[in-house]
Amino acid sequence: MQNDFLNAVEFSHYLLANTVKNGDVVLDATAGNGHDSKFLAELVGTKGKLYAFDIQQQAINNTLELLKKDSLIEQSELINSDHAELDKYIEESLNAVIFNLGYLPGGDKEIITKSTSTIKALNKALELLEVKGIIILVIYTGHPGGKEERDALLKYSTDLNYKKYNVLNYKFLNQPGPPPEIIAIKKRK
Repeated sequence: MQNDFLNAVEFSHYLLANTVKNGDVVLDATAGNGHDSKFLAELVGTKGKLYAFDIQQQAINNTLELLKKDSLIEQSELINSDHAELDKYIEESLNAVIFNLGYLPGGDKEIITKSTSTIKALNKALELLEVKGIIILVIYTGHPGGKEERDALLKYSTDLNYKKYNVLNYKFLNQPGPPPEIIAIKKRK
């Protein structure tokens, strides 16, 4: 048994594992190095579908390699595009969506997610989200622009209709860093 609280990535995976089932359709809105994509592809199985977006070809390549290595490519579609364009590629309803915001670890730290495109993508993802589906935003703020994106997303999420969505903010208050935090949005109806 674990004695500590779950870190942001562990908590996001906990929420996904308790929402996503075999055969579901899911979205990794920021593929990055592929770890969330791999986790989601395992959850949906070969009967499900994973969409993974990233604006950087390097991230798509990293994700592709990881999915191939673990034989998870059959249920996966990788898209080299801004997540704000997700409605051009996805028509199905989504059971879960994850965003890992900030920059690509090991990549160009000048290329970051921005609140304008993230909120556009979030609006589109909410339209496609099934009842009882979840959207998770893992927010890193230790880079220029990170705090502004977090603040915009906190305002956006706080303003969501509580009759339609439950919104959770999960963060450590006494950690060095700034540690990443999570906004999780569950569709009620």
